[in-house]
Amino acid sequence: MNIEIDKLISHLKSQGFVFQGSEIYGGLANSWDYGPLGAEVKTKLKKLWWDYFVRRNQYNIGIDTSIILNSKVWNASGHLGNFNDPLIDCKSCKSRFRADKLIEEKFSDLNVGGWTNNQLENFLKKENINCPKCGKNDFTNIRQFTLMFKTSQGVVEDEGSIVYLRPETAQGIFVQYKNSQRALRKKLPFGIGQIGKSFRNEITPGNFIFRTREFEQMELEFFFAPTDQNDWFQYWLNKVIFFLEEVIQINKENYSIREHDKSELAHYAKRTVDIEFNFPFGRGELWGIAHRSNFDLKQHQEYSSQDLTYFDPETNEKYLANVIEPSVGVERLLLAIFCQSYKEEKLDNGERIVMKLPYKLAPYSIAVMPLQKQQKEEAQILYEKLLLNYDAVFDDTGNIGKRYRRQDAIGTPFCITLDFDSEVDNCVTIRDRDTMSQQRIKIEEIDKYLLEKNI
Repeated sequence: MNIEIDKLISHLKSQGFVFQGSEIYGGLANSWDYGPLGAEVKTKLKKLWWDYFVRRNQYNIGIDTSIILNSKVWNASGHLGNFNDPLIDCKSCKSRFRADKLIEEKFSDLNVGGWTNNQLENFLKKENINCPKCGKNDFTNIRQFTLMFKTSQGVVEDEGSIVYLRPETAQGIFVQYKNSQRALRKKLPFGIGQIGKSFRNEITPGNFIFRTREFEQMELEFFFAPTDQNDWFQYWLNKVIFFLEEVIQINKENYSIREHDKSELAHYAKRTVDIEFNFPFGRGELWGIAHRSNFDLKQHQEYSSQDLTYFDPETNEKYLANVIEPSVGVERLLLAIFCQSYKEEKLDNGERIVMKLPYKLAPYSIAVMPLQKQQKEEAQILYEKLLLNYDAVFDDTGNIGKRYRRQDAIGTPFCITLDFDSEVDNCVTIRDRDTMSQQRIKIEEIDKYLLEKNI
């Protein structure tokens, strides 16, 4: 994508979308806070996902599970035993890297998922891959680094008090699968969606909000009978693509679909597809759709000694459901939207920076402006009226040109200006963010105009 990531970060910070975490204390590595405008966009994105995948889907229900779960959950899921990254250090400059990412960054078409530590080490030496920081080829042996955040629960810190912050939201869904199914008397197929925080102690977080140690996930676990002949994988892949293109308006040319080959599939997965976005720093995973078979329910049934089978009233059979999981990180989706929306445009009288956010994701739908201070009171009355039905902002600082540029920079789709004639003809001027065209309409026609624009 033809934008500079540093310019985008600077713009998002200056306009109140994303701030450096703990900034007044020097910051915290790869910690980001969402400012007033970023919080609005993030909240709207999560609501669009929830409405589309949970509230408006005939199969699905929602849930909200705890961040801290019984540690036995992570034993059953395999996270405590297998959730590790291959850590390697440069002996010269002491920089720390993931060995697999060092290889994949140099050989972009190569996927080393599933390689042993010996295979990774031998490849690094054979291909003479150097440290990206100092350029030397002098690495330590690979060590496995656990990604789980460990903490203690209770007053006494001992072995029995150890708990973990969840590294994904999915396991909370699996643990409450049976309760949810019984409480709402759901029949297969059905899905359970969840939005929530997850934590991974990444070795090398980076690329702004693309990879952070604290993040939010929007996950759906869709349960169906192992004998079900419907192609649910394709069904959910199509749903994800529709959401991307039609709901949040990600351009087709900005993403690609990559099918995992057999060598990189997780041991429990029957099929996995990644939707990858063309970020300024390269192609990166945006959304994953995985067929997890019955692995998770089987593991939790074994470790908990609880019956997690489903009784099919039509066949009188009991079985463990299979699962399709479409999973996306909120921050990665936000970053894709920000990257696609940020534009620098040359104009006849200068230039402008504009965030061409989808209307449904813009922090404000409309800005109300008095042309001069004489119209301020009337404009304030209109603003308060519009606030009842729209996300609106009142802007009366600076000349009208500067105010237009300010609203362009934060992505406000429409600006409504009251001028000297408004009191006489009961009309306002509406300016379109994307085309900068202006149209004069009656105040009583504002709702109709905005409805036609899908606001």
